[in-house]
Amino acid sequence: MNYTELKEKIVAAIEANRAELTALNDDLADHPEISGQEYETSRKIVELLNAHGFETEYPFEGLATAFKGVYGANDHKYKIAILTEYDALPEIGHACGHCLSGSISILAALATKDLQEELNADIHIIGTPIEETDGAKCAMVEKGVFDGYDMAIMVHLYNASLLTPKLQGLASFMYEFQGKAAHASAAPWEGKNAFNAAQLMFHAVDMLRQHSKLDAQFHGIIRNGGEAPNIVPEKVALEFYIRALDKRYLQELIQKVDDCAKGAAIATQTTWSKYPTAPAYDNMKANPTGVAALAEIYEELGIVVNGDSEKIFGSSDAGNVSFACPAFHPCLQVTEPDVPIHTRAFADAMKTERAHQALSDGAKIIALQIAKIFSDEEKIQAMQEDFARN
Repeated sequence: MNYTELKEKIVAAIEANRAELTALNDDLADHPEISGQEYETSRKIVELLNAHGFETEYPFEGLATAFKGVYGANDHKYKIAILTEYDALPEIGHACGHCLSGSISILAALATKDLQEELNADIHIIGTPIEETDGAKCAMVEKGVFDGYDMAIMVHLYNASLLTPKLQGLASFMYEFQGKAAHASAAPWEGKNAFNAAQLMFHAVDMLRQHSKLDAQFHGIIRNGGEAPNIVPEKVALEFYIRALDKRYLQELIQKVDDCAKGAAIATQTTWSKYPTAPAYDNMKANPTGVAALAEIYEELGIVVNGDSEKIFGSSDAGNVSFACPAFHPCLQVTEPDVPIHTRAFADAMKTERAHQALSDGAKIIALQIAKIFSDEEKIQAMQEDFARN
């Protein structure tokens, strides 16, 4: 089949399965489960895949709420991963739209499962939970899950449409200062003030901002600041997020923040240590060939790219996948521009008519990206060359 014929089959399959996935989305929106607790959510998705003839591995890679779905003989030349997110946020439910994003991925898998022979590609559906906290994709990348794939893709919901968002690398650490307790009035000279060290570190990081590139960001909080005012604080912990658009520059910034901790400890005669509080998120590796294909698809579907491509989107473990194989994370508008993600208003938008249309459009974006690239050997080669070069 040529691309036009593949497109016709994809659109027909999406329409045939749209009602079932709309019901799934609405159900997940009504029953959100936070990161690491997506037990019922993942079970419902796996049961749906099994009903459509997929062989599933569940749990997957030691993660209780992760899964992998494979349809057919799994013996083709190329391998594609459709990434599926489905965790919610505490208190505000699916305010990042993962109920809809996950349903989009499943609908795209159903629309492409019977085209594997034509594309000479196995299309796997990978359930990647815990995106909002520890990032299951990070662990999967470390274990080599995506090393054998030729492409990975998902769609994220947003208040604008983008071909690719600007993802920052993100590292998070707990910094701990150890001092010496003493009576703050009777013998303060006997103490070594860990809280003073924490204050100095905050000031040092604030000064570091002035001499960092514009994409660098630092966010910090004090986790504990002492036991009582009349006790010199003996142990104080600070948690910092450090972000940058390039993973190499991120490593440079981490070293500089470490120096801030070291200097604060020296000045206060305390000691310091640190440990990561979550796996590091990478930036999104560029792939011009794949993004150009997405641009063609958006135009075919009449989707206007109206988002600011230079605006920082945030961080995602999808960035880590992009360093293991060519990966794509396009965004689809589902609310008005004044409704940002991670708000109650965004969560409320997940069952609207607009969201239900986004379900169909998002599945088409994924499925047509697969068809457009893997029906053209030149595009496959160009995508692979972009991945190797960037």
